[in-house]
Amino acid sequence: QVQLVESGGGLAQAGGSLRLSCAASGSIDSINAMGWYRQAGGSKREWVARITRGGRVNYADSVKGRFTISRDNAKNTVYLQMNSLKPEDTAVYYCCWSTDILLRMGIPGTYWGQGTQVTVSS
Repeated sequence: QVQLVESGGGLAQAGGSLRLSCAASGSIDSINAMGWYRQAGGSKREWVARITRGGRVNYADSVKGRFTISRDNAKNTVYLQMNSLKPEDTAVYYCCWSTDILLRMGIPGTYWGQGTQVTVSS
């Protein structure tokens, strides 16, 4: 089992920045990918960014060039730096760690944080 605790988020103006953190504990040796999803009201949860155990990163087209995912292995923590925020970035952001290197939802061995609200005002 892996336990995830998210922090950060909150309210920002359009064009501003926020940083999310996700600290893990438990059986993390089996984890192959870490990342973030988000879910806006009434919408499906969508993938935002991923970083693999080997350090490869990928981003959704909607955040590419604005968001940066990174990790601190010593702290077992993954970060999502969000710059140039837009109102359409408003959502609950969920941290996700998984044994699945593709970080797909619904795969056994996928763990979720509690979610943190990000609200961007225009």
